[in-house]
Amino acid sequence: MEDGTQQLGHCVVDMKELSANPEGLTAAGVMLTPKLPKVEFSLTCKDLVSSGRDRKPNALVQVAVVDPHKQHLVTQTCTEIVEANKDPLFLTGVTFPSEYPASPETLVKLTVYDAKDKSQESSNFLGSATFSVSDLLRAKDERLTLSLRSSDGVCTAGTVVVSRLKMGEMEEVDVDHITTDIQSQKCPMVCESASHHATIDRENNPLTGPVFKNPVCKVYRFQTVDSKWMLVREQMEECTLSFSIPKQLLSLYIQEDMRRLQDLRELGELSPHWDNLRKEVMTRYGGIVSSYQETLAELDKITGRSFKPSCCKAQKSLEFIPINLHTQRMRVTCPRKTDASYDIITVGAPAAHFQGFKCGGLQRLLSRYEADKKSFSTAYQCIYYSPQHTAKAQEVLSTMSLLQPHISSLADQLLKASQEHSSSGLRDSLKNLSDKTEQFVHTLKDELVKSALLALHAARPGYVSKNQKQTPLQGGQHQGHIQQSSDQNQSPVQGLPGHSPATPATESTVVCNNVEPLQTTTAGEGGTLPAKQDSIPHHKEYDEEEWDREWANVAKCLNCVIAMVDKLLDEDNNKQEPVPEQHLADVITSHNPGDWREQLRPLVTRLKECVAEVVEKAKKAMSFVLLQEAACSIPQGFLLQQRRDVVFSQALAALACGFVMRLYAGMQDKGFLRQLHLVGLVAQFESLLSTYSEEIGMLEDMEVGISDLQRVTFQITEAKTDDLSDLQPSVCGRRDHFTVEVPLPRLVFQTLPEEIKEGKPLRVFPVLFNVGINEQQTIAERFGDISLQERINQKNFEMLEAYYKSLSEKVPLECLPCFQTQTDIKELLETLGQNVVTKKRKNVEILWIAGTICRRLNGIRFTSCKSAKDRTSMSVTLEQCALLRDEHQLSKDFFIRALDCMRSRLTQGDIGQWEDPEAGSVTESKPASRHFYPIALLLVSSHLLVVWLILSLVFLLAKYQ
Repeated sequence: MEDGTQQLGHCVVDMKELSANPEGLTAAGVMLTPKLPKVEFSLTCKDLVSSGRDRKPNALVQVAVVDPHKQHLVTQTCTEIVEANKDPLFLTGVTFPSEYPASPETLVKLTVYDAKDKSQESSNFLGSATFSVSDLLRAKDERLTLSLRSSDGVCTAGTVVVSRLKMGEMEEVDVDHITTDIQSQKCPMVCESASHHATIDRENNPLTGPVFKNPVCKVYRFQTVDSKWMLVREQMEECTLSFSIPKQLLSLYIQEDMRRLQDLRELGELSPHWDNLRKEVMTRYGGIVSSYQETLAELDKITGRSFKPSCCKAQKSLEFIPINLHTQRMRVTCPRKTDASYDIITVGAPAAHFQGFKCGGLQRLLSRYEADKKSFSTAYQCIYYSPQHTAKAQEVLSTMSLLQPHISSLADQLLKASQEHSSSGLRDSLKNLSDKTEQFVHTLKDELVKSALLALHAARPGYVSKNQKQTPLQGGQHQGHIQQSSDQNQSPVQGLPGHSPATPATESTVVCNNVEPLQTTTAGEGGTLPAKQDSIPHHKEYDEEEWDREWANVAKCLNCVIAMVDKLLDEDNNKQEPVPEQHLADVITSHNPGDWREQLRPLVTRLKECVAEVVEKAKKAMSFVLLQEAACSIPQGFLLQQRRDVVFSQALAALACGFVMRLYAGMQDKGFLRQLHLVGLVAQFESLLSTYSEEIGMLEDMEVGISDLQRVTFQITEAKTDDLSDLQPSVCGRRDHFTVEVPLPRLVFQTLPEEIKEGKPLRVFPVLFNVGINEQQTIAERFGDISLQERINQKNFEMLEAYYKSLSEKVPLECLPCFQTQTDIKELLETLGQNVVTKKRKNVEILWIAGTICRRLNGIRFTSCKSAKDRTSMSVTLEQCALLRDEHQLSKDFFIRALDCMRSRLTQGDIGQWEDPEAGSVTESKPASRHFYPIALLLVSSHLLVVWLILSLVFLLAKYQ
């Protein structure tokens, strides 16, 4: 698909179901799990005639369908090559795409070739046969035996047997035909699944259209150790979140930065020094906003595409889009065993490819930036704030923006309940209001807010101009001057008990904010003392206790409201008793005892006013903190922020895709849903990047991007309608915290646990394990440095271990899935820990064990390399075959053949250059994709890969010796 040409999909609805339900929708109005293809068939050839005299044919079958509209052949798929066998049985089955065919009358053409060698460079035409789908459906036992017509029209090329794959039936085949011509025992070919009916129910469950599209399906049949046959289906799909999540994030970034610009404007008048810094920072923010708006406009122009190919990874307009994001599901049906599905998401490593890696990735750049920021703060005369302080400032701003409207809304609800004289409504509204107000007050008690207010006061122009005109004065004159300025800056909250104007200052500390070095002048005996450098400016001109009184006034207002509500409820319960003496006469005025609203309204209004006043001051203080942080960051900090936005966007799109896929698959698993809301899910990212050259920078980007996913929570909501547009996940929040909302149809939503339906935030715990496997990693291990990989694996092992500890404390282990391999998870963790600290080259055991633990913990699996092509494909197919071996008893004699089938390049019809004497000019071969998908579009077979790797290593070692 990298060339923009879409391969034919391979998912089809059964012909009978197609006529009964043409849209393929369920009662919920949308499909949430993919319907697996029902019309599938296997192929076997008999008595093939070789194109050479002294050898047996290397047979393969090309499958094409006749387009009913254009009346020409369209190459659909191809089997694997079975070497040196005149009676080959092909392990790769055939399944139709949804658009070809659309009716039982559609014709299917089978063309058999003899590949001269396994390199697939050339082949000879042996024969062909044609049949219709209706022929197969009406045939006895749904099996057709067709004669192959050779190029001269004489039927001497052999026969091909077409057998429809159906669950629950048996077929006698010659097993040894797969590898030899010697006749042997008979065995069942198609599975006799005891869980077939349950499988059908799961397949028809609602969940897929809104997020996943363009399915590509493959079907295989492999032999088990007990000579039975399993049916394996692979289904790969693109994900619409590849574009929708980054576009939503861009909109949120733009909104956040525009709010930041507005907050900077509302800081008020500043000294010339700070005003110039503010202008420069605003210019930088304006540049980011303009750049993001241009990128968003370019993305809005793209229609139809649902993933970014690797050839576009360095394209600026697509830098927020993840590379080759696809989902892959392998469903296995085995004799007398429950069907099983294995999901994995493949994606290119989240990294800023457009910006490049000349200076490293985010992890290195951020470390260097934090080390240099202190010197920047001295040069710009800013206060140095650590990343924790900056994050705290953003958290305070975010919390206030959420709590202020919430408090206002709850206050209005309280007044409404008082107007209705509802005692229960009054109590409930008061409880909610008290909880939110206490949370609000707790947020404002942070020392960072107090110190930032002092710093902002020192940055006002009046303060600077006075300092510039300062001359040594007598203590009394200086003290009077400072007192006058302090009085002008007072803004006491009137009418509330416990408030008094600021105490007159006896001393003054003046801090200058011009470009010259900071100095502190103390008026005492008329002498001047050198300034003592401090991170926070302290001076007596501004009453440091004023802020404490202001946020305390909010609590006092709340206490007044609580007292009044208690009084009203007591009066309502004791109407016959005399009215008690008023203890709060200074704040509670006398009204008609029967009018609750009139008695509460002035107190509630005052509470809202106090909250608004405190928010305004705290907002300016935190904006000033962020201004200083941004001023110290010019220009490196802004470039790093843009890079971090890009990497996080790619990582979040992949995580959202994985979460939705895992949620859809576990909708009927009560244990999984319990784990989801009690603890959360682990998301295990498997990286195959090397620690050499520019891939070091990619890994450093990926490490930060995956770590930033800890700021993300998920929330499941009920969709407004069952329309596909209303079932698209959405993102809200700001850079310090994002929430991904996943809407579900009403009927599906009603089946969820109450905690999830109530909107409980669902957590995801991302972990990253990396092991380089290519030839560049060999160089890095011999001559370079792999400490980055070792540190990442050790850190994330500790996180995975902590997650399991939390899970085991809150969720019974019975909720976790069962596997054939009964190794205890604790033992797996111990083995993983040992491998992490072991010095071993290309220790892929780390990835194997981490992946196993992830599946055992109901987690989400991701596999990545530079572009999610070659290395990712090799890893995924090897993992799938290992799962078939370990969990479904795949015969060891079939392991390599199964691997070759999944990696076969020809299974997607890459034989358009081969000659078909009968086709003439009516054959239209689908262009071969340059993107080798994890399912079956890999470069070479496993044997050639090993040879290639060995030759590459020999060449590199010779070069460097």
